[in-house]
Amino acid sequence: QVQLVESGGGSVQAGGSLRLSCKAFGRTIDDAAMGWFRQAPGKEREFVAAVSWNGRSNNTGDAVKGRFTMYRDNFENAVYLQMRSLKPEDTAVYYCAASRFRASSFNSGSYDYWGQGTQVTVSS
Repeated sequence: QVQLVESGGGSVQAGGSLRLSCKAFGRTIDDAAMGWFRQAPGKEREFVAAVSWNGRSNNTGDAVKGRFTMYRDNFENAVYLQMRSLKPEDTAVYYCAASRFRASSFNSGSYDYWGQGTQVTVSS
């Protein structure tokens, strides 16, 4: 069993930056792909980014491509999401997830463990 704890969310103006962190407790995640998803009010959960178990392969959602970067630090047992050039439409609760596979995926069904989420609010 692994627990994922996100942090780093907050309120920022459009054009600003934030870095989200997700730390794992209970077991190491160095053999698992990790992902970030988000959900805005009234909308379905959306894939944001994913990274393979060794950090060598990344996937990024079309809505955030070129602005968001996901990376991992297996020594810290953590993953991060660097968000730049934020837009009001990026406002959502952001969730970290751990996969049962080593390969990164945009499919939420690949992920067994989820954090509680952290709120990101971008004002215009």
